[in-house]
This record gives sequence, C-alpha cells and structure tokens, in this order.
Amino acid sequence: VAISIPTPAKDGVVMVSDVEPNSPAQKAGLLPLDLFVEGDGFKFDKSSTPDDVAMKLRGPEGSKVGITVLRNGETKDFIVTRQPIKVTSVRSYVKNNLGVIRIKSFSGTTAETVKETYQDLMKKGAKKVVFDLRSNPGGLLPGGVETAGLFLEANKPVVFVVSNKGVVDSQETFKNGIDTETPLVILVDHNTASAAEVFTAALKENDRATVVGEQTFGKGIIQTIRPLSDNNGGVAVTVARYETPRHNDINKAGIPVDKATDVECPKDNAFVCLPPNV
Repeated sequence: VAISIPTPAKDGVVMVSDVEPNSPAQKAGLLPLDLFVEGDGFKFDKSSTPDDVAMKLRGPEGSKVGITVLRNGETKDFIVTRQPIKVTSVRSYVKNNLGVIRIKSFSGTTAETVKETYQDLMKKGAKKVVFDLRSNPGGLLPGGVETAGLFLEANKPVVFVVSNKGVVDSQETFKNGIDTETPLVILVDHNTASAAEVFTAALKENDRATVVGEQTFGKGIIQTIRPLSDNNGGVAVTVARYETPRHNDINKAGIPVDKATDVECPKDNAFVCLPPNV
C-alpha cells in the first residue's frame, strides 16, 4: 500500500504521515494527515495502534483493501489494490540554493545514500542543506551514527550507549566527514525518534546544525524481547540507553529545538516550514 504511519499515533488517532510516490495508496487518493477510521472492515478507535492499522492494510499481492479515513471533518472511502513496493527512504530536491534531504528512516545503507545525494545537491548549487526528519521513527542506530559522521570533524562524540550495568560505549568520529562547513538545518517533529534523534543530537550538540520544528519524541533506550514461558508472548526489557554528546538523556524528554516552527507543511516541500533567516 505504501503508507507511512507515525509512532505513536497523534492525539490517540492513527494518521497517514506520508504516502510513497507512485504507490497504490497515492494512486487511490490517500493523503498525508488523513486519519484512519476503518481498514479491511475493521473500525479503528483511540485504542488502535499503528501496528493494528498496518496489520489490516497488509495482504496478498493483487488483493484489494477498503480504507476509510477522516479528512477535514469528512469521511472518505478508498479501495486500494495491494502491490509490492520499494520504499525510497532518502529523497532530495533543491530550490534557490537550498537543498533538502528527506530521510524516512535509517538503515545500513543510509549513510552511503545520503553521501551520494548530498554531493549531488552540491553539484546543483546548494549552499545550505536541510535534513527533513519529520515522522522518522529511527531505524538502525549505526545508520544514524554513520550518517551524522559525514558532517562532523574527526574525534567528535556522536552518542554514548550506556548498558543497564553502567558500561559506557563511546561512539565518536575517526576522520573528517565529507563536509564540515556548509550550514545545515534539521527539521524535526514529535514523531522524530530513536536513531533519528541520535543523528539530530550529534549535529546539534557539536554545533554543526540548527534544529527547527518541534520537540522530538524522546526514545532513548534499546530494548529486547524476553520470551515468556509456554509461548505466552514476551516482555520488552531495556538493555541500554542513549546519551547525547553532552551526556543528555533524551528518553521521554526528546530534543528541544533551536527555533520552533510549523511542521505540517507537505513532505515534498519543507521550505514552507522553515522560519525566516534559517
């Protein structure tokens, strides 16, 4: 279907945070900020989680799923044909010497993709670059760490991982990144979490980027699932936590922004969200 669903739900209602270009969802007419009312015959309410919605939307290739959303106070019905899709986790565009790189999540290949994308923006004349991390739930920690290192000087702290036994793993840069001077801006919202917060804090606290938008989610822990006996599911156990370069614990607190601004602009037009003189 190719819909991004933020974690957690906004105000208790699960919403569409992003729609993949040329996807079945976009072709059907679904839009960001649509609120899920029903999926595959199942009615959602404030107790429904993003995982509940995702489970109803997934299904065999070629099958159809009915989706009802609330948009501007009106309910709208859609029929979406499920198809395999390739999610583009990194997108970019440039306007008036201002480049934008939107990162939807971090993976093992994000740093290399961002490096190539960034260099392409430079060739197109970008003099400043915005990283749009709105609704980025994180992904893989190494992806966030490696991507941050592209823009930091050598021997700069990126993150401290503190185990539940107090053992500290200090992760820092070993060499200069590809660009340590071009002005950077990071646009975040209340759904920016985990590895995306690690990336944000690394550049913010090393005085490498200005952070705008709204306070981030605050997921600064690493958890594992410990199975219960008799196959009765499992329980999440915290095994470590993150600390920022200045040893701030962001869990349940988030990262404060340097300048607060609207974050509801389209995902393909971050320029509208930027405050003046940033």
